[in-house]
Amino acid sequence: MEIRIGIQNVAREVVLESELSNAEVNELVSKAISEGSVLSMKDPKGREVLVPAAGIAYVEVGPEETRRVGFAH
Repeated sequence: MEIRIGIQNVAREVVLESELSNAEVNELVSKAISEGSVLSMKDPKGREVLVPAAGIAYVEVGPEETRRVGFAH
C-alpha cells in the first residue's frame, strides 16, 4: 500500500510503499506522536524513512492491496 506523510512547513510529502497493514501503520504513527519520538518506516526495498513526530502534519494510508493469484485479464 502507499503511505503519504505530510511534513509541517514542507511543500513536498514523503511517499513510500509498505507491506504493513493499515492497523500496523496507525499503531506506529500513534505511538510516535504520543511519545514525541521519531516515526520510522521501511519500504519493501529496504529504504528507511525517519520523520520526527513533532513535524508530522498528516499521514495518508492507501487501501490495502489484495494479492492476486493467477493471470490478469
